[in-house]
Amino acid sequence: MGVEGPRVRIERCVSRGLSRVTAQALGPYQTAIVRIGFGAAWLLFLLREWPHRQELYGPDSPWSWGLARQLIDTNDAFTVLMWSSSDNWFQLVYVVAVAAAAAVLVGWHTRAATVLFMVGVLSLQNRSVFMGDGGDNIIHLMAMYLVFTRCAQVWSLDARRTKRADGHGSGDGAGSGDGSGSGPVRTVGGTGGVVLWAVFGAVLLGSTIAGGFSLGWALFYWAMWAVHGLWWAVNRAAVRGGAAVREVRDVCDILANLAHNGVLLVIMIEVCLVYSTAGWFKIQGTRWQDGTAVYYPMNLDYFTPWPELSHLLAGNGLMIFLVTYGTVATQVAFPFTLLNRRAKNVLLTFMILEHLSIAVLLGLPFFSLAMIAADAVFLPTVFLVWLGRRTTALGGRARRLMPGGGPRPPEPAPEQPAEAPKVPAPGPAWRS
Repeated sequence: MGVEGPRVRIERCVSRGLSRVTAQALGPYQTAIVRIGFGAAWLLFLLREWPHRQELYGPDSPWSWGLARQLIDTNDAFTVLMWSSSDNWFQLVYVVAVAAAAAVLVGWHTRAATVLFMVGVLSLQNRSVFMGDGGDNIIHLMAMYLVFTRCAQVWSLDARRTKRADGHGSGDGAGSGDGSGSGPVRTVGGTGGVVLWAVFGAVLLGSTIAGGFSLGWALFYWAMWAVHGLWWAVNRAAVRGGAAVREVRDVCDILANLAHNGVLLVIMIEVCLVYSTAGWFKIQGTRWQDGTAVYYPMNLDYFTPWPELSHLLAGNGLMIFLVTYGTVATQVAFPFTLLNRRAKNVLLTFMILEHLSIAVLLGLPFFSLAMIAADAVFLPTVFLVWLGRRTTALGGRARRLMPGGGPRPPEPAPEQPAEAPKVPAPGPAWRS
């Protein structure tokens, strides 16, 4: 028994772990906030640079179309902007990238939107590789990760559409009309998803025939297109089919959960690697060792959108010293604090405040927004649920203040005869 006891406990732990990672897509609120954060970061960046888009990624860029062509021939990076040097083609790609970012932000047909979002990010960033402030690297990675996550389980138009179609569901809107939710999906998306799938298939076919894809990228996009079509067909068949069809649907759901949970783990590891490597490289720098690394950027015109505020802080030697060493200590220690929830939440708060200060003091708002969106994967579920409820309440108040007053509250139900209150029986439930 002394040997069998630990063995049984280990087997039970492994069984519970496998059951958890296959039965549901973990972290629905965390992946939703990551989707919203990166969708907002890329969308706001594209809108802000709209007047300068030609110089950044278009025909007027210092990194010319010919130079980009030579670089891509050596590294095989993917960008649809290399299909044509026409200005009209560039304008179309830029507009589609804006639309895809907006669709990801609100969670509209999220499965297709995340693929289009990735195409827009890769196409623009690989066209001009020197345009960015560091936040573009994390957006580049997360755009590819989001494709494999079920990030529309909550806080999305897909989740709201599925909830309305099913006529039931949790108050947080779990589930997704495009199959992004976890658990059995009893409804099948409308014609909008089918139309998008057909349009993307036609574009993919034309691009493949024209030679726009390398072999690797062609296989990847065709596989994504086929999987999305298979998912729709299996869900549709499961509504009317028998037990065998529903079993096939359950197997597909398990595979989707495994992909989601695996990528979620990769995102967490990626964030830890970003902070740990940044912290350890800072330790090796002499300016970080003597505590003056934060001082110099605050005296550069390029990084001082508020010169008076920057000079005021730069003139306080103790503050500069504490911020410099505090940044290094926080980044190095963060991966180790994941074993302690309270310590992790404290350091996570410090890092978010640090990125907010970088956005204000150094004028890097999109870099900070991208990093905060990456940090959000570690936010507690309780806090995210509270934040969602507060945001919903504030949105309802705002709608009621708009002209028209929004929907009126439901009329009170007719009064019912009063009943004598029921006193719970004493016991464990009463004491709790």
